[in-house]
Amino acid sequence: MDAEKLHRDSIIIDAVAPLLGRKKYIDSYIAGGVTCVAPGLDDDSPSTVLKECGRWSRFLRSRPDLRLVLKAADIEAAKRGGQVGIVHSFQGTQAFGTDLDLVEAYQALGLRMVQLTYNRQDYVGHGCETEVDGGLSSFGKDLVRRLNENRIVVDCTHTGYKTTMDALSSTTRPAVFSHSNSAVLFPSKRNIFDEQAKAAAATGGLIGVTAVPQLVVAANGSAARPSLDDFVAHIDHFVSLVGADHVGLGLDYWWGTLPFSDLEAVIGQWESNIGQGLWSREAYPRPPHYNPPEIETPDTLLNLTKELIHRGYREDDVRKILGLNWLRVFRDVWGA
Repeated sequence: MDAEKLHRDSIIIDAVAPLLGRKKYIDSYIAGGVTCVAPGLDDDSPSTVLKECGRWSRFLRSRPDLRLVLKAADIEAAKRGGQVGIVHSFQGTQAFGTDLDLVEAYQALGLRMVQLTYNRQDYVGHGCETEVDGGLSSFGKDLVRRLNENRIVVDCTHTGYKTTMDALSSTTRPAVFSHSNSAVLFPSKRNIFDEQAKAAAATGGLIGVTAVPQLVVAANGSAARPSLDDFVAHIDHFVSLVGADHVGLGLDYWWGTLPFSDLEAVIGQWESNIGQGLWSREAYPRPPHYNPPEIETPDTLLNLTKELIHRGYREDDVRKILGLNWLRVFRDVWGA
């Protein structure tokens, strides 16, 4: 099997790309053959979301090699046209407050995926780092229903066990863990148990495996330094558990992982997030952290395709994991 040709011909979707908060890195994704990415909008408030959508609209106008994705067909068109598709998503629900009418407003702006919590408790339910998980709230159930009605993907990443299981039993459309690894292989609070993965797959959804170093392996000494083998072990685990139709990529490259920033800036951001209670020291140990060296940056993603082939994955399954599974979920939720 020709890895370079397979990689070049495949639709490749990275459903979590906060690195693109610094838009200069889009060229690294292009060099890596990526077809579609979800940078994530800043979901702090309605005014912040509106400004962020405006900035992205202006940037997209300046780059004819990019396009906003609203339907699954937009991703296929991007592949045919040599473009990269941009999907708007939230990593949290702060921007909704308690006003569900904002779901329709954000959907009209292009929002296509929403993560229910970010580690902590909110109006929707409990995050994965709260001591007590009371499950999905009444508001959370209403939000899941409105997301379903508006054909927005429900994302259970960063969310507590019971809250995710409630959401997965409530949704009427495929739901996902956009960037989570296996708690069986590495028991971080941010990773998910097999029951959660099975429940997501049962909705028709998937698990996006993440390269975030501290979610792949434990820190060795002062730093998390996973290998590509460590990362692909999480893909292998989920494929063996729920099948190759329900595994994708949510690599979650971000500027706080070296080599994208200097260590001083990374530590400053880490200290800020720890101080705000967004992160815990257990799940997010002190930097530095290093991406698997073989896929250290998005432009090196051919090495992932080579590794999947080396491990004996069939061509069809490689294509599914690289992007076709995400494309199916998007088509099922958004429409063709």
